[in-house]
Amino acid sequence: HLQNLNTQVLELESDSENQDVINEIFRAAHSLKGMAGTMGYKRMQNLTHDMENVFSEVRNGNIKVNAGMIDILFQCLDALEEYVGNIQENADEGENDNEPLIKELNAILNGETKVSETTAEPTTAENNAAGEPASEETNEGNWKEISLKPEEDKNLAAAVSAGKNIFGVTVYVMENCLLKAARAFLVFKAIEELGEIIAANPSIQDIEDERFGFDFSLIISSENDFEKIKKAIMDVSEIADCKGGVYETKKEKTASDEAVTSSNAVAVAETKPEVAKKEHADNTPAKQEKKAGSKPQVSHTVRVDIEKLDVLMNLVSELIIAKNSLVSSATGSEQSTAFHEQIEYLESVTTNLHESVMKVRMVPIESVVNKFPRMIRDLTKKLGKQMELYMSGEETELDRTVVDEIGDPLMHLLRNSADHGLEPNDVRIARGKPEVGSIFLDAYQDGNNVVIEVRDDGNGIDAEAVKAKAVEKGLITEEQAAVMTEDEAVALLFMPGFSTAKQVSDVSGRGVGLDVVKSKIEALSGEVEVKTKLGEGSTFTIRLPLTLAIIQALMVVIGGEKYAISLGSIQTIEDISESDIRTVQSKEVINLRGTVIPIIRLENVLDVESQRNPDENMVVVIVKKGDKLAGLVVDELIGQQEIVI
Repeated sequence: HLQNLNTQVLELESDSENQDVINEIFRAAHSLKGMAGTMGYKRMQNLTHDMENVFSEVRNGNIKVNAGMIDILFQCLDALEEYVGNIQENADEGENDNEPLIKELNAILNGETKVSETTAEPTTAENNAAGEPASEETNEGNWKEISLKPEEDKNLAAAVSAGKNIFGVTVYVMENCLLKAARAFLVFKAIEELGEIIAANPSIQDIEDERFGFDFSLIISSENDFEKIKKAIMDVSEIADCKGGVYETKKEKTASDEAVTSSNAVAVAETKPEVAKKEHADNTPAKQEKKAGSKPQVSHTVRVDIEKLDVLMNLVSELIIAKNSLVSSATGSEQSTAFHEQIEYLESVTTNLHESVMKVRMVPIESVVNKFPRMIRDLTKKLGKQMELYMSGEETELDRTVVDEIGDPLMHLLRNSADHGLEPNDVRIARGKPEVGSIFLDAYQDGNNVVIEVRDDGNGIDAEAVKAKAVEKGLITEEQAAVMTEDEAVALLFMPGFSTAKQVSDVSGRGVGLDVVKSKIEALSGEVEVKTKLGEGSTFTIRLPLTLAIIQALMVVIGGEKYAISLGSIQTIEDISESDIRTVQSKEVINLRGTVIPIIRLENVLDVESQRNPDENMVVVIVKKGDKLAGLVVDELIGQQEIVI
């Protein structure tokens, strides 16, 4: 709900007349208020109640949305997030009443429109809208009677002989209440502190299962008076009314009363019953219809603890290892065709099982990135720069463990773009750029990787300034700086403690940032690289593996040892003769269909002796990482296999 409110208030800021957005905000604030009330978090309930009042007036057209109101609403959302944070940590919302914010909200209500007492306090208005009388009468005549079961009759008689007061009440729940059963439960709790419930219509079980309309009736025994019980019931939020009084036991009833009351429960004497019924009949289908139209159908999901998925993943890994052993022991042996068919069948089952488990672990990165538009809006105000965030690919899916960890690095990169990347607006105008800076967050799948790019159309990275700062901080020497390429200079940004900010602000400059980004991404088996053009902007590219467990790989032999190369990185496999190799700047390269590709002899890198016959052609595996290509020289190919990392 909080995320939804953040998104909708941002939407409202750019389109203040959008009635759908206003309704959505009102609903979310109302839901939050109801939930906070149900759980007994009064401060949170009060704040959302006042937010709801403001939106009630906006919805009715009595108040216009303006920039000041949007700022206050965002402060309210921050306060609510603080409450939720406190509740998560220690099950208590804390002591902050947020009095200034509540005053601001009431100032909006009172200052911008002359709001009467009744509209500012929606309970009475809503009661009347629901067609329920707001009168204070407590006579016996206006509650819905209950016919008693034999055991309830016995309990009633016992309570009467014990000298207890017996009351009959009908409790009316507001028609826009979202959690009727929860309200009823709170009513039962309130009553049980003062007395005992003898009977209920519908039954208590039905009420707890939310199988009732907007009212339920109770017979209560208590040593307290009716007013005290009524007050306890009315103190529960979203209760519209409570009617009743002293319960007449059967002996006290007249014959005419008996005639009026039917055996299965029912004399209803409430004011304007037709109005209530008509309202209810009019409202309900319309509400349901609207919901059906505006909300997509709920997906059927089950929440599963990530640790259980890890266990499942490990079991699938074990299965794949066992299958690989079977496959290798079956090759070359003289077993029957049937045996080989079964092995193939096992192979296809394990592959499908692995894919299914992987899909179960995948979640869209949307849950992480949808909080960034609000962050950029706040930075716009804080840094005094105009900027827009454009996002694409929010539906791209990643392993759940990766998604949980990726939020912080992305936040650092976006703040970096906002603070260091984008120039002040007057500088942008002077350079002939659009006044409003643009920051882009794009995610997409590329083979077995997910790529997330954060780019901006700002100043780019000044390699000379970076070198100078690194020398000043003692990270490199003057001599090293002199021979550094631009790419090497930009890589200095990822060193711990490095910052080019002139002064430390709460946005950046503490030297915590890009080094944290790099270490976090590398811990997830990913990598981050930067491309920049001075005066035009920078692009930070994060490349992450789709999965951290099982990969499809090409098995190769180098110097009598087996190695695996991830299939996702392989472009082609080439047959190359020694004469095709050229030397450029003392490095071996080949010219493959017009592309110059460096050659890496793996036997030298791994320090093993190649077993390949020097007269034969070389097997070269062309691999790609980002947009860089290389040719890996191997002794021989074994074939493709699923491997567990």
